[in-house]
Amino acid sequence: MTINEIQDEIIAEFEGLTDWMDRYAYIIELGNSLPPFPENEKTPANLIEGCQSRVWIAASRNGKDVVFQGDSDAMIVKGIVALLLRVLSDHTPEEILDADLYFIDRIGLAEHLSPTRSNGLVSMVKEMRNYAAAFKALDAR
Repeated sequence: MTINEIQDEIIAEFEGLTDWMDRYAYIIELGNSLPPFPENEKTPANLIEGCQSRVWIAASRNGKDVVFQGDSDAMIVKGIVALLLRVLSDHTPEEILDADLYFIDRIGLAEHLSPTRSNGLVSMVKEMRNYAAAFKALDAR
């Protein structure tokens, strides 16, 4: 699936949840479904700066695709990590760098997060794009 197809799928899932308490519950459920994040990856290098809670994101390659793993010690943030991983993982660096992450606004997430969580979301996306840029630079060598 393309990044936009995945985003459209997420938007459709959230359209069925009109109450924000239900949306938060779904986001928490998504976070709980994340595969376990390896303890040895919970390093300062993988810790996202600018987040109120502790968030770790690691990246590796599977062929040409970037594969992300992530975790957080806050339930809602862990769900946001799960959404970002779902959208951006298993795509090429170019696809990640070119992606317009419109699902964040379309599901109303940006307007329902505290300012510190919004800053954290921006930091997570920035870090994932940084990983993609680094892998793209390695590919260009």
